[in-house]
Amino acid sequence: MTSGQGIVPDLTGTRLRSERLGPLPLINTFLERLQLSERLERFVPSSDARVKVSYATSLGVLLRSLLVEREPIYRQAEVVETFAPAAFGLSAREAQHFGDDAVGRALDRLYDSDRAGLLTDIVVAAANEFGVALDELHNDSTTIAFAGQYADASGRSIRGQRAPFVTRGFSKDHRPDLKQLLFILTTSSDGGVPVQFRCADGNHSDSTSHRATWEALRQLTGSSGFLYVADSKLCNREAMDHIDRAGGRFVTVMPRNRLEDREFRAWIVDHQPDWQLVRDEPHPKLPDGPRDRWWVHRAKLPSAEGWPVTWVWSTLLALKQQHRRRERIARASQELEELASKLAGPRPRLRAKHEIHARIDAILGGNRVTPYLHVELHKTELHAFKQTKRGRPGPNTEYKRVTKSGWRLTWAVDDAAIATAGASDGCYPLLSNDRDLEPEQVLDAHKRQPAIEKRFEQAKNVLEIAPVMLKNEGRIESLFFLYFLALLVQALIERELRRAMRQRGITELPLYPEERTTGRPTAEQILRLYGLTQRNVITHNDNDIHAFEPELTSLQEQVLDLLGVPASRYRPNA
Repeated sequence: MTSGQGIVPDLTGTRLRSERLGPLPLINTFLERLQLSERLERFVPSSDARVKVSYATSLGVLLRSLLVEREPIYRQAEVVETFAPAAFGLSAREAQHFGDDAVGRALDRLYDSDRAGLLTDIVVAAANEFGVALDELHNDSTTIAFAGQYADASGRSIRGQRAPFVTRGFSKDHRPDLKQLLFILTTSSDGGVPVQFRCADGNHSDSTSHRATWEALRQLTGSSGFLYVADSKLCNREAMDHIDRAGGRFVTVMPRNRLEDREFRAWIVDHQPDWQLVRDEPHPKLPDGPRDRWWVHRAKLPSAEGWPVTWVWSTLLALKQQHRRRERIARASQELEELASKLAGPRPRLRAKHEIHARIDAILGGNRVTPYLHVELHKTELHAFKQTKRGRPGPNTEYKRVTKSGWRLTWAVDDAAIATAGASDGCYPLLSNDRDLEPEQVLDAHKRQPAIEKRFEQAKNVLEIAPVMLKNEGRIESLFFLYFLALLVQALIERELRRAMRQRGITELPLYPEERTTGRPTAEQILRLYGLTQRNVITHNDNDIHAFEPELTSLQEQVLDLLGVPASRYRPNA
C-alpha cells in the first residue's frame, strides 16, 4: 500500500444494528405518567423465581405491541426483535427469554388478579394526572365476533372465577353466524377517555348490564352525582329505579314502544309544540346543504315514572327519515310489481291464497311499509271453450267451457298515513330523572353519546381486536382488558394534543398523507407520524461504539412539544 492511499482500518467484527423506535418513546411517556409498570407489578406480581420475564413486563410489552404493531400473540417475539428492546421496557437479557409462552402465562396471572381494582387504580391515576373530568359518563356496548367452535367456553369456572360464555346472540357486527362476546365500555365526556370496561357473555342483554356498570362507576368516582348517559336499553324500570334510588342521575332515549312516545306522535299531528331552537349550525358534510337545526320541547306530561320528558326535533334527521320512507315505499312497490307479474304469468308458482298473502306480508314487513301500502288480492277467472272430441270442428261439434283461476294484485299508497307519520319525522324523546337539567342540557348530554362509537371503531379497525387468536376464554378476557388500556392511552394522547392545539390557537396540523391537514387529530394519525423513526448503532465485537439517533422533522418535534414529550426521548444519547 502506498503512502498516498492511506490506511484501511480493520472492520472485522464491526456491524451496523438498526433498531426501530416508532412511536414507543411517545407512548412510554404516557405509560410512565400513569405509572403503569408499577401498578402492574403490584396487582400482578411475579412470585415464581423461575419466571425470567416478569408478568408485569410481559403485559407491558403486549400493550405496547397492540398500540404499534397489532400482531397476534404467537408473533410477539418477532415484533420485539425488530425494535429496540428498551423501547418495549425489556433489558437485553429479558428480550432473549421473551416469547408467546411468557405472554400466555402473564395473561393467566392477569385473569387471576383483582382486575377491577387494577382498572380503578389506573383510571383514577389518569383522571388525577391528566385532569380528566368524571362528572358525565357515557356507556354503550359492542360485540366481538369469534371464528371457531369454542365448545368449552360455556361460562365455566377457571381457577375459581366464572369465565365469559362465548356464544351466539344479537350481533352488532351483523354476523349472526358467529359466536361472540359483549364488550361493554364507558367513556368520559371530557375527551372520550375510557373509564370502565366489562366483558360479558355473547348473549347478554344490554338492558341488564347497566345496574352493575353504574355501581362500578360509583365506586370509581366515589360519588353517585355523575350524569350517566346511555341508549334506550337503559330505559327499563329496574335499572332506572336503581340509579334514582341511589341518588344517581341519567339521560337516556325512550324507545318507540313506550306509551309516551305513541301519545306524543298522535298529538303532534293536530298540534304544534312550542319548539325552542337551541342549535343552528352549517351542514356537517355539505357546504351548500340545509342547515343543521335542533329544537327541544319539554312535554307537558311527565313519564310514567314521574320524570320530565324532553322531545327533540332535528331538521336533518327529519329529511333523512322522509327520504328513507320514500325509498322503502318505492322498493316495496317494485317487489309488489314483480310479484304481480309472476302471478299473471302462464304458470305461477304461487297458487294458494295463504302463500300469496304470506309473500305480501313479507314484502311489506321487510320494508317496514305496512301502514303506507294497502294491498288487495283479487281472484280472476279466465274462460275458454274446448272441443269435447278430437277432429276438425263442424256444425255438430260439441264444446265445453274451461275456466282457469288466477290472482290479480293491486295496491295503493295511503297518503294520510304517510302524512301522519311525517308529522313526527326527526323527533325523538329523551328521559332524565334530573329535574334541574334544562331541555338544552339534556340534548347536549345526549349529543355527546355518539363519541363512544369512535372508541369502538378504534378497537375494531385500528387496534384490530378481532380476529382473536386465542382459545382460552380466561386469556381472552385478560386480552380485552389490555385492549381497554390501549384505548385509554390512545384517548389520552388525542385529548392532550387537541387541548394543546386549542390553548395555542392552532386550528390544523398536516398529519394526513401529502401533508393534508386535520383539526381533530386521532391517535392513529399521531402514532403513524413516528412509525419510521429508528436508531442505528455501530457495534464492534457486540460492543456498542456509536449510536446515530433519529433526526426528527419539524412536525414531529412540534407534536412532541404539544404533547409535553421531551424530544430527548428520541435522542437519549445526544
